[in-house]
Amino acid sequence: MTRAVFLDKDGTLVDDVPYNADPTKIRLAAGAGRALAALLAGGFRLFVVSNQPGVGLGYFPLAALQPLSQRIRQLVRADGADLHGFYYCPHAPARGQPACGCRKPAPGLVLQAAAEHGIALENSWFIGDILDDVEAGHRAGCRSILIDNGNETEWLRSPIREPDHVVRNLHDAAAHILSAAQRETGRARALAS
Repeated sequence: MTRAVFLDKDGTLVDDVPYNADPTKIRLAAGAGRALAALLAGGFRLFVVSNQPGVGLGYFPLAALQPLSQRIRQLVRADGADLHGFYYCPHAPARGQPACGCRKPAPGLVLQAAAEHGIALENSWFIGDILDDVEAGHRAGCRSILIDNGNETEWLRSPIREPDHVVRNLHDAAAHILSAAQRETGRARALAS
């Protein structure tokens, strides 16, 4: 089975522009392209998993997400990386209605990507900038990294929302994942001999 890194979009992979549907406003987070290239070279498949409530709120149509994805892919490829898929929840949170299964912190989109691409979740990671991302990763069976860039404002803690590691940026997250993978590969080789 394949291992993967699931990435939140806004505030993690790209600069956070609330309810953005304009591809010209997409900017990769500092060092993001190089970080993804390193993860790709390390044998990880890369997927974007993002809540996009602007669709459910009527700010922009679902079709507006495709040009955003294309722009992100273009920027990432310029740094020698690529993304294997984009998974978006178009639902807006609604009071008094049950939550959908795809809006983070629910793990639905991570589970969908894993099923469609043969991903071993126990060998995979989720990187995000809020604790809902951490929880989604853990609920799916991944390890989770929090990029502490100031976007988490509620800090509602519980065991499932505790990140496995906290970093300042995507570069540091990639370095941690690659270091952990190297240690695990070394342990597996030692056990096999």
